[in-house]
Amino acid sequence: MDRRVVVIDCQMAGISGDMLLAALISLGANFNNISKVADSVKKHLEGCEDVTLDLKDVVRGGIQAKRIEIDVKESFDKRSGKQLRDALIRCLKDLKLSFEAQRFALASLDALLKAEAKVHSKSVEDLHLHELGSADTLIDILGVAAAVEELGFFKDTLIYSTPIAVGGGIFKFSHGAFSSPAPVTLEILRSKGFAMVGGPVDVELATPTGVALLVNLVHEVVCFYPPMVPLVVGYGAGSKDFKVVPNVLRIVVGEPLDYGLLRDEVCVLETNLDDVTGEVIGHTVDRLLSEGVRDVCIVPMFTKKNRPGHIVKVIVDKEDVERISRVLMEETGTLGVRIIPCTRHILTRETITIEINSEIGKEKVKLKIAKDSKGKIVQIKPEYEDVKRLAEKLNKPLKEVMKLVMENIRSMKFAKRKSNRNRF
Repeated sequence: MDRRVVVIDCQMAGISGDMLLAALISLGANFNNISKVADSVKKHLEGCEDVTLDLKDVVRGGIQAKRIEIDVKESFDKRSGKQLRDALIRCLKDLKLSFEAQRFALASLDALLKAEAKVHSKSVEDLHLHELGSADTLIDILGVAAAVEELGFFKDTLIYSTPIAVGGGIFKFSHGAFSSPAPVTLEILRSKGFAMVGGPVDVELATPTGVALLVNLVHEVVCFYPPMVPLVVGYGAGSKDFKVVPNVLRIVVGEPLDYGLLRDEVCVLETNLDDVTGEVIGHTVDRLLSEGVRDVCIVPMFTKKNRPGHIVKVIVDKEDVERISRVLMEETGTLGVRIIPCTRHILTRETITIEINSEIGKEKVKLKIAKDSKGKIVQIKPEYEDVKRLAEKLNKPLKEVMKLVMENIRSMKFAKRKSNRNRF
């Protein structure tokens, strides 16, 4: 299980590269390492003459935060995407960052370049950058990579983000005036399927570099904070001071609440049926189970005009969504299937075979043992088919044989038993 939870809270004032970098410094990342990043960019990016970094404490909307200002002196009209990427690779070698940090930095820059190329209908090789071609971009990317590595967030950490506030209104950049979010910002969010919200102020809140870093760092977007114990909070400030909301990016680091449950990701498929016979529904259930779905259930309902019908609900793995949807359509004739991604809390299951004492001697019965992530037994249940077989053999009621099996189970110890483990 992940030992740490990080929440990047950008639903209030969006994100930029310098805000993210300042928030990481607020959490404890060493500012001197960021200075080394600036020196490396100055050395390896052609046309970059000098870089000055200034770290200060500021107040935004009553909240104290770190603010990092990057002053770059450089001579260039526009740089190609290849120039910027080549310079990044040279800096990565120079700084000797870990494999995870290097991969993150390259993925973040590539997200920027691909989005620019898509928006302007050019190849990455033919791309010429204006604002994004500045040394600021590389300092933001490399600085964040170095800070995340130093804080240990690339390992044993689950990183969440709230939906990103993109602001609103019209702003000006090298290509003229445009509404917020900028086309490149929007393309990065679209390509990654990342959630955004407009407002809460009438300015651009999410910059392309900040968004490119965010989407490559985060594992999951959540509307609410996950169950956690907060330990450290960092605030990174933007350049402006808004009256409506504090212009800060907040990062919360904590420990997950451990209830001993495991998690996995599945999808629930649903469809409504009001013109299908019981025979077809029964056959569909058998077909779905034979196709390897996790579970199937049928829920009675009333549809329009008070016609009786059924809801078919199927739990499947994500990779099986399209295949099982096709099976549902072919077997039932439904015209649509709803897809609901969801997270499950689960227990592990062990299947073992035991011998119990009965009137006719020893009999074998399979048991399903459910355990939490710490190995604690939560439930023990005999296999229904084995109990049914034994009831028929003994010519006794099922509930009486079930009681006999449970009495045998209570007299046994399972802590050191070896078994075949299967996930639900």
